[in-house]
Amino acid sequence: MSVFQRRYAHYAIAVSAGLFFALLGRFTFASKAFNNAGGLLMVCFLVLIPVALGAITAHFTPISASRNWRTVFAPWLTVFLFLTVALLFHLEGMICVLIISPLFLLTSWLGAELYVRLTRKTGSDSHKAYVVAGFALLPFLAAPLESQLSAPNDFRRVENSIVIDAPATVVWQNIIRVPPISAQDLGSSLVDDIGFPRPVEATLSYEGIGGVRHATFERGVEFIETVDAWEPLKRISFSIKPNTATIPPTTFDEHVTVGGRFFDVLRGTYELEVVSPRQTRLLLYSQQRLSTRLNPYAGLWTDYVMREIQRRILLVVAKRSEAQAPHTYSTSISSQK
Repeated sequence: MSVFQRRYAHYAIAVSAGLFFALLGRFTFASKAFNNAGGLLMVCFLVLIPVALGAITAHFTPISASRNWRTVFAPWLTVFLFLTVALLFHLEGMICVLIISPLFLLTSWLGAELYVRLTRKTGSDSHKAYVVAGFALLPFLAAPLESQLSAPNDFRRVENSIVIDAPATVVWQNIIRVPPISAQDLGSSLVDDIGFPRPVEATLSYEGIGGVRHATFERGVEFIETVDAWEPLKRISFSIKPNTATIPPTTFDEHVTVGGRFFDVLRGTYELEVVSPRQTRLLLYSQQRLSTRLNPYAGLWTDYVMREIQRRILLVVAKRSEAQAPHTYSTSISSQK
């Protein structure tokens, strides 16, 4: 076997070892033993497993390889292979893969970098073996400790606003009930590509406090919204509960199911502000519960998805309201958390 072939084989072994470890971690933390502790949303899986993946990949990568290859390219290649396998064999959905990708890439680099720093002052194979074994065992040794900790609840508010060139009377009628929305009305968005259902329509049983809105989305997703604040032309607010009886189990990945143990949408509110007789500022904000041990990171994604859903709904309301108003002006949009 030539020197080139031997080096190529070492690279393949390095990536394969990292991939095998990642799959082992995935199946271990997805088992019933860790389900009550959070399973695949445990810090031990989301952070320590890719850290160990990076260390293992760097350990088996030839010493002759460049530092960038050992600490960046080889671990990242392993991560991409792991995520590809997870998708191809339906171990994870596209939503979860997209969410964990940046975290896995960052922490796998960190693990490889730490391994190189911890072993660069010695050429002892036994020392390197002890170091990489420590990285590999840490997620499984720390998991029982993490399982004793409860996931904190983080209540987050996401807000969008838009200035609509239509009087408040017209805008009001377009928010209390939302007739069927087509895909063309919404336009394209990343949230569609990663598998989130599009909003379809919202009905209202009767106008006033106690009225029930049924907000439906594609693929059988429905939310029951009970009105508890009703100020005509000014404000409507409602509690939100997912209708679990109508949502097929295949619509959402279990880790991002609305109304599940990790995430829920609790409230929605529309507020109208008269800018002029022919202009109205419409504010839409919602409150969500996030219950993971990585709430700051997970919140970046849930905030983005909610903000994008709300933005598109406001655009539909704006287009319809302006079409019904006796004049047409350009629409400006602003979003903030």
